Amino acid sequence: MFFIFETDWQRYLPWFWLALVVLLSVVEALTMTLTTIWFAAAALVMVFVSMLPVPLPVQLLLFALFSVLLLLFTRPFALRFLNMKKTATNSDALIGTRCRLSKAVTPDGKGTARLRGVEWSVATRDGSSLEAGKDCVIKEIQGNTLIVSGE
Repeated sequence: MFFIFETDWQRYLPWFWLALVVLLSVVEALTMTLTTIWFAAAALVMVFVSMLPVPLPVQLLLFALFSVLLLLFTRPFALRFLNMKKTATNSDALIGTRCRLSKAVTPDGKGTARLRGVEWSVATRDGSSLEAGKDCVIKEIQGNTLIVSGE
């Protein structure tokens, strides 16, 4: 029964760390959150550390240390470099643009505006009235209604 404990299991540790690199890289590729890639990088370092006579508890501690350091100190730079900002698309891209009213906005109803070839319902946030022909700034979109201000 002692033969189980007598095997040299530490020679398989580089393969364990390499499998962890692959697994964490696949998770990063699927999520694209730029988080698990730092753990994969730390595991890659551990592949080489595990070839040295370093006990497993020390390897686990080093893995945790490398992971946290990489996550804290390199992720902000990578995010800034990759410029992962949200780009406004579709109707969100209209917010902040100007439109001209084709039908007046009254306090008790909605007006209309033609914008990029599409007829939109128009309302104001505060229920104020705006006359036809006035230029307005789109502040938000609620359903198919442009919420504008007459600035």
